[in-house]
Amino acid sequence: MITRSLIRAAAAVAALALPLAVAAQSEQPQKAAPAKPAAAAKAKPAARGPVATVNGVAVPARRAELLIRERVSQGASDDEQLRAAVREDLIRREVIAQEARRAGFEKKADVQAEIDLVRQTILVQHYLRDWLDKHPVTDAEIQAEYDRAKAQTGDKEYHARHILVDSEDEAKSIIADLKKGAKFEDLAQKHSKDEGSKERGGDLGWNVPATYDKVFSDAMVKLEKGQTTDAPVHTRFGYHVIRLEDTRPVKFPQMAEVKGRIQQQLSQRRIEQLVQGMRAKAKVE
Repeated sequence: MITRSLIRAAAAVAALALPLAVAAQSEQPQKAAPAKPAAAAKAKPAARGPVATVNGVAVPARRAELLIRERVSQGASDDEQLRAAVREDLIRREVIAQEARRAGFEKKADVQAEIDLVRQTILVQHYLRDWLDKHPVTDAEIQAEYDRAKAQTGDKEYHARHILVDSEDEAKSIIADLKKGAKFEDLAQKHSKDEGSKERGGDLGWNVPATYDKVFSDAMVKLEKGQTTDAPVHTRFGYHVIRLEDTRPVKFPQMAEVKGRIQQQLSQRRIEQLVQGMRAKAKVE
């Protein structure tokens, strides 16, 4: 819709879905698991032999440790109960896997394709996580990004309405009707081609100027409260008639509130640059 395009003119850098997930896991500060303090002290060392043998097939201890780490990261306590549950889970998986092999699933082309994709995904995740560990985002970079965002946001946000039409003459006609006493909301519902705001009388809500197309925001910030542009404002979307409803100070978050988010965004950006560089060097036929 027109409004979505308009208010999102300052688009964020796009990133690949998988690298984003890796960046989030690798760069976000790790929260302590909500286990009792004594639970960590009871953590068991990795077993040396298999956790079980099912129909003569050994279930490796490393497989159990992977599952235990995953569940502890989700808040579980590393105790005997968890380890027993993981062991039982792995036994059940092995029983089913053996039956699947006997039924010939392992040789099916679509199953092989899924296995290959999972294997590739794991390789990608580990490579990117290791790369991020060796190229971490610094506090100085986080501070610089915070300062840039704060400067771009400014100290004031604006509540505006607009009516978007295709031609300058139509916009001039609407301005003339407003001067004769017509209600802005009624004209917006009748004439605006912005489907996202017309039913709300052209209401765009509260936003900082940088959210909008620059031509639009430059015209908006010159208005006084309750004032309407006396000439059409031409952007790449069409011709706008803009009314400023009100302004208020921006409540910009403190660094401590957004540091983790900024760190994640910078990590995502760094991963995207890495992948783009690798893709540019690759020979693709």
